[in-house]
Amino acid sequence: MKVMLRKVTKTPLDFEVKSEEITFKGFLEYHEGKLILLKAHLFGSMPRECDVCAEAFELDIDEEVEFFISDGLYKKDDNNGEIDVVESFDGYADIDEILHSEIELIKNDYHACGNCKDIEEFEF
Repeated sequence: MKVMLRKVTKTPLDFEVKSEEITFKGFLEYHEGKLILLKAHLFGSMPRECDVCAEAFELDIDEEVEFFISDGLYKKDDNNGEIDVVESFDGYADIDEILHSEIELIKNDYHACGNCKDIEEFEF
């Protein structure tokens, strides 16, 4: 699902996309200048292997996602402070690609199954 950034207004534009058992649901809203706010909820589950014991388990996903999308190159403004900005150089926000990126970030993190979460010697 691609959304043309210049058509996003102050009225939130809702979206919902799915990838297997993961749902990405939220909205896009014009913020200021070239910035579009993306605020969403990522939820569902995915099969993973425990990084401690290597047993397969279902990882429950329940995360809030919030960042800005810049329509073109983003120049940091001292008034904005530290904000997360993703730059789009084609004028579109590809929601499916953003979902895929969020899933890959989760996959690349360390995960422990229910049995191994209680092991005190192991730190993530």
